[in-house]
Amino acid sequence: MTSVADDISEALETEIVEGLLPPGTRLEEPALAERFGVSRTPVREALQRLSASGLVELKPRRGTQVLNPSIGRIVEMFEVMAELEAVCARLCARRAEPELIEKLRAWLMSCETTAAAQDVSAYYEANRQFHHTIYRGSGNGFLAEQAESLHLRLTPFRRQQLRVPRRLRQSLAEHTQVVTAIEAGDEAVAEAVQRAHILIQGERFGDFLSQFGAAARANAG
Repeated sequence: MTSVADDISEALETEIVEGLLPPGTRLEEPALAERFGVSRTPVREALQRLSASGLVELKPRRGTQVLNPSIGRIVEMFEVMAELEAVCARLCARRAEPELIEKLRAWLMSCETTAAAQDVSAYYEANRQFHHTIYRGSGNGFLAEQAESLHLRLTPFRRQQLRVPRRLRQSLAEHTQVVTAIEAGDEAVAEAVQRAHILIQGERFGDFLSQFGAAARANAG
């Protein structure tokens, strides 16, 4: 189950990514608390999460301001994310114990259920747990920490990708390929499939831009 702060964070990140809250917009805690019908505590927590993702800047005594996410910077982060995840998947295929495979299978089933329901928010949470299981399955704590940190930074954009038509089904199919490779101990395939799963290129780059909003497309042009 998601918390109130999760719901607020997701709502605001969608509005920022889609250009409904343009760069420079000030986000005031009292106004947001009134809008969402909550106290300022979950609003403050949500803003802190958005700050960790680089979507807003928290300025002491000056409030919170929406930043201008750069398409180029985001793509660079996805490139690094793809390599980190590829290494995680390769090491996971080499080192995964039966218990970890069972956890991956369980999260894969959750992804399948939420994809069938077209519940993007629930799918994203199952997807997040699926990826984090692979990070931990790498057996390399430092690598897992780096992957989890960058995953957090990219949360708004990874979530937006899932709103592209048919992306849930494609993502699920790619997850299945990754699990099959890890379970078979096929390091090369696990690495290649996981890298392709994360990279934004070709048609998927166009899909990403289409979900990023008119403001972001103008910045890319």
